[in-house]
Amino acid sequence: MMSYWLAPTGRACAFAAVFGLLPAATAAAQVETPAVTLDAAVKSDPTRTRFVIGLEKAVQFQVFSLSNPNRVVIELPDVKVSLPTLAGDKPVGLVKSFRGGQAAADKMRVVIDVTEPVIVAKSEVEKGANGKAARLAIEIVTVASLEKAKQAGGKKQTPPFALGAVGMQPPTPQLALSPKKKAERAFKPTIVIDPGHGGHDSGAIKHGAVEKEVVLAFSKILRDKLVATGRYKVIMTRDDDTFVDLDERVAIGERSNAALFIAVHADYAQSKARGATIFSLRDGVADNLKRSAKGELVKRVMTNPLLNQAKPAESDKQAVMGILEDLAKQEVEANKDRSKLFAGAVIENMSDKTDMRASPDQQAAFRVLMTAQFPSVLIELAYVTNKQDAANLKSDEWRQEVSGSIVTAVENYFSNKLAHLPM
Repeated sequence: MMSYWLAPTGRACAFAAVFGLLPAATAAAQVETPAVTLDAAVKSDPTRTRFVIGLEKAVQFQVFSLSNPNRVVIELPDVKVSLPTLAGDKPVGLVKSFRGGQAAADKMRVVIDVTEPVIVAKSEVEKGANGKAARLAIEIVTVASLEKAKQAGGKKQTPPFALGAVGMQPPTPQLALSPKKKAERAFKPTIVIDPGHGGHDSGAIKHGAVEKEVVLAFSKILRDKLVATGRYKVIMTRDDDTFVDLDERVAIGERSNAALFIAVHADYAQSKARGATIFSLRDGVADNLKRSAKGELVKRVMTNPLLNQAKPAESDKQAVMGILEDLAKQEVEANKDRSKLFAGAVIENMSDKTDMRASPDQQAAFRVLMTAQFPSVLIELAYVTNKQDAANLKSDEWRQEVSGSIVTAVENYFSNKLAHLPM
């Protein structure tokens, strides 16, 4: 263990006087000046360093370590202290530099800049050599050495602590994260993918294309591509041949606080129709949903036991109801606009990779679109009744290209400010 004493001499006393840490003329009389020594028996461990501050008297203190930048912070009451000095610009042990000064009217702070992430393994006030003054000894240890010892199953390390800091545990600084890890920990909007049909409900079948099978295969590829970006949390309403009730599909989106809901289907027609169609909720149904959502939201809040316990005046209740009605209306209207925005992005990008219907932007009253809580679209990938479309639906190459275009549409959608308005 590298153990050394850093003591003030000449420049250090001048430094301390400049920062108001002690009067230069009376420093020697009031504060012990420990000598600089190196413990030869423990100097072989560069992962531990001991830093000592001379004190006028024994005091309570707080000490903790921080990262970005890596440093140790010592909080003291308004007491005279003696700080050491560093010769030249090279670090001594783990210490690069340090500084101190008045942090408040009755508080002093010393900041030690260190070479890498550390924790405070030990901190205590010791009696000075003369038996009168005191000194604060701080022992710091690298986080990397603790992690290495932990992985090797070595002896349990002394936990970080701060004498006099009642109940306070100094935080352990975290090692720098890679850009990939940072992206994984960042907020990710939830996207729900809803492959249609499943189980006993096969959906449309023609030319060897079974709707429940081809839309599930497509949805899995779409999911994997979205997850690979690292920017989204993706949930599927089903990832195997299971039947899921329509209401439950919507409920999954609502429970997940979905930022986007994508239903995936394949179409069927008696004609020679082919190509993809993108459906959003019909305006008339959206207006009814607006009124329904408004009434449901108001009812849910106004019957809340906490509100009833407060016994608000009738005039206050009416005011709250008016605000809630406006919020419900705005929420449904915003999600209606978001759905149209995303539908447009899908059409724009998907049309570069596959055939689309002559008028691909359509509206309908599909159950999975009927929610006020998130924007949603239903994508009819192609017609199983058309030989070429059916062949496309079974083609892995086609699935890769078309799912990629939808990922691009998702990226474009979330880059739009409208997508980030409060839900």
